[in-house]
Amino acid sequence: MARYTGPKFKLSRRLGISLSGTGKELKRPFPPGQHGANQRRKISNYGMQLQEKQKLRHMYGLGEKQFRTLFNKAQHMHGIAGENFMFLLESRLDNLVFRLGFANSRAGARQLVAHGHVTVNGKKVDIASYQVSLGDVIGLRERSRSLSSIKEALENRNHLAAYLEYNDAALEGKYIRLPERGELSQDIDEKQIVEFYNR
Repeated sequence: MARYTGPKFKLSRRLGISLSGTGKELKRPFPPGQHGANQRRKISNYGMQLQEKQKLRHMYGLGEKQFRTLFNKAQHMHGIAGENFMFLLESRLDNLVFRLGFANSRAGARQLVAHGHVTVNGKKVDIASYQVSLGDVIGLRERSRSLSSIKEALENRNHLAAYLEYNDAALEGKYIRLPERGELSQDIDEKQIVEFYNR
């Protein structure tokens, strides 16, 4: 299944979650469409599980196959499968580039990585799904540091995740520890996703 390229605001309203993280999409707190405000559908258990899965999948911008593969990996790790899954998603290179503030969105971060602007431990990595290990240093290539889009994104950054360390002079960040569940999105119920895949 191809990556979703349709209107992000409509998708956010349909799922009832801000996919950009700004909250601008939810000024109208009901689904899009002519009858969106009048919908009073009762959602089944399966429907709720599917909705939680779609929320998380679209939040990180993954295709279904890639999403499922990562979930299977999380299930074989020690600990709680749902939390492990969210930690794996959070450890993706495109997500950490976004968290460091090099891009305004995960889609923008994915583009930076794919175009070869990002380095991990000094070596160029152009795979957005690259799993960053604890202690890895994420930086920018020398020729990419003057890009206006990166400068603008860094100026607009208003929060740096506690599990990242940022060196402003070197324009690089370090992944110092795994995030805690409380530091990740509270709009997601990962237990529903585990139930969805374990049907």
